[in-house]
Amino acid sequence: MSRRDFVAAAATAAAASQLPIGAVTNQAPANGTVVLFQGDSITDAGRNRASTDANSAGALGSGYPLLVASAVLAARPGGALRFYNRGISGNKVPDLQQRWTTDTIDLKPDVLSILIGVNDFWHKLDHGYNGTVQDYEQQYSSLLDAPREALPRVHVIVLEPFVLRTGAVDARWFPEFDQRRAAAARVAARARATFVPLQTVFNQQTRATPPEYWAADGVHPTPAGHAVIAEQWRRAAHL
Repeated sequence: MSRRDFVAAAATAAAASQLPIGAVTNQAPANGTVVLFQGDSITDAGRNRASTDANSAGALGSGYPLLVASAVLAARPGGALRFYNRGISGNKVPDLQQRWTTDTIDLKPDVLSILIGVNDFWHKLDHGYNGTVQDYEQQYSSLLDAPREALPRVHVIVLEPFVLRTGAVDARWFPEFDQRRAAAARVAARARATFVPLQTVFNQQTRATPPEYWAADGVHPTPAGHAVIAEQWRRAAHL
């Protein structure tokens, strides 16, 4: 991918993410900021769940949370920022609800990043799950009510669930998966969160490069795919 293609993708993402956000998103986090990544296997990325330490390579996994933390910590060595990853492979929104207090609220994040939604559809195909698009939207909105009440100044970043048409992703996914992406955007708008349109970004990338280069099975990012997410995340967080 050329630099021109990458810049074009970033511009497309920025244009698509103009949703209402709180004033805290207009400046870089202060020293001592706690950044928390939540989600499913894309966020989990093989992390060591036995480790609860901040800024630990093993605890952050091998995906975009590690890439983000590594770059920011190198750029701001005196900032005392703390990065945590609490993504769990296979999770859906209802799973996040069950562990939300312990794995989110109790950590008192200043920046809360969430990427959830792929399993909320995928598990309907092969795990007997029957949650609807409406269930996803209502449960997701309810999930974000708690941080607003307990952590009124938290900067919430909602990463759009995305898939690429390769590997496990076939015609069965559509149009419902697109409906779930739209639901995530509405949830972000209601929560006054920053919305990162990852599907738009990856669609741009696949114009010049095969989808499996970014996500071999259509769902789980390759190292290149994780790097794209990390770059878009840093732009959204102003880091």
